[in-house]
Amino acid sequence: MDAKDILGLPKTPFSSSQEKKSRTPKEPQRKPDGVSREVYALTGGVGMAPLMPTIEASHLKRRPAVEKEKVAWQWLPFTSSARTDNLQLYHWVRVVNGVPPTGDYQFAKYNKKVDVLKYTDEEYEKYLIDPAWSREETDQLFELCERFDLRFIVIADRFPTARSVEDLKSRYYSVSRSLLIHRARSFDDVSGNPLVKDSYDAAHETERKRALSALLSQTKQQERKDAETLAEAKRIMESRAASKTADEAGMPSSSDNAIVPVDGVSPLSSTHPPLTHPNTAVNSSIPNSLRTLRVYLRTHALDQMVQAGSASAGLRVIKRVDQTLQDLGVNLKPKVPTKAVCVEHLELRNEILTLLNLQKQLQNKEAEVSAIRESSFSEAPSTPKRSNRDIDRPFVPDAVGFTGERAGKRDQKRKTAGRFIDAPPSPPQSKRPRKLKGSD
Repeated sequence: MDAKDILGLPKTPFSSSQEKKSRTPKEPQRKPDGVSREVYALTGGVGMAPLMPTIEASHLKRRPAVEKEKVAWQWLPFTSSARTDNLQLYHWVRVVNGVPPTGDYQFAKYNKKVDVLKYTDEEYEKYLIDPAWSREETDQLFELCERFDLRFIVIADRFPTARSVEDLKSRYYSVSRSLLIHRARSFDDVSGNPLVKDSYDAAHETERKRALSALLSQTKQQERKDAETLAEAKRIMESRAASKTADEAGMPSSSDNAIVPVDGVSPLSSTHPPLTHPNTAVNSSIPNSLRTLRVYLRTHALDQMVQAGSASAGLRVIKRVDQTLQDLGVNLKPKVPTKAVCVEHLELRNEILTLLNLQKQLQNKEAEVSAIRESSFSEAPSTPKRSNRDIDRPFVPDAVGFTGERAGKRDQKRKTAGRFIDAPPSPPQSKRPRKLKGSD
């Protein structure tokens, strides 16, 4: 018995519409290569997520449709407005969609002409007569200037008579300047014109070309020599300007900018003994590299004198000299390197070197005296004469130490040479017998 029997329902099968539709089994997705099974199981069978977010093509903006241009090259005729004969030539032209380009020739804009002034017979008779030039030569010159656009190299080559480029330029610019001045209502109207403002100087132009030719024909040695001369001149000018600025400010020139004539240099000689006449020593001790110069920095010469004077001395002596100057409150380099200051500074350095030398000799003599005394004491007899203070002194034997050495002997070694003379010799004592070891 089932539910239909209890409810009294007929036992009829369900219609095909009421039957559950059988689900089509899904095809199992295959695991992609290179992915482990555990990682693929974590995705739930959906598949691996993409590395980058994907956008559907329908969401993208479509590119507007543009008609393609049909480009072709055609052999077409053309004319140029730069020509006056209306000559027709041909060239290749880029034609787009069958429409050829229109307008003037593209290179006609580069045809620039020079406006050459024209003169009349009356103007030539009044303002332009020159004994060195005839009317025919002047007419030919202006005709060639208009034809070749003031290219005076070409004009000089085509000119019938032998004239230099400078002569042709001078004649053309002088005639043009005279015409501008006499045709103007007032001079102020043409004062700003380049032909009126700056007149042509043929002599200066000739000299400029000659100097340029000499410069271009120089050798490498001449170029280096000129460069050294210019550098030295620049240094001298800068030093003079700095000295002038310091003088205008009412202050003495600094040590780095002081300039000294060769004959008036005042540093002393580099020898240790003091000098009798500073100026004579200064002139004799000037380095040969500075004698060739007419002017140089005084502090530069002073540094060379100090280095030459301290060359024989060691580095320690130089440091001691500098330390002595600092102790005396004297600058290592004079702030105002005048002639008198440099003389006194080098003289002080020489005196300090002499003092250090004397101190060193004194130490050597004292060491020699002490060595002589010690040698004389070692050669004295073993029983020197007893002094008066030792006559009534009772005899006390010296104690013997644990090491077998007498204490008096150790004390005698510590005593000075003077105490050794007064101390009597200790009486001789027998040595303690050496202890025998187990191996013996």
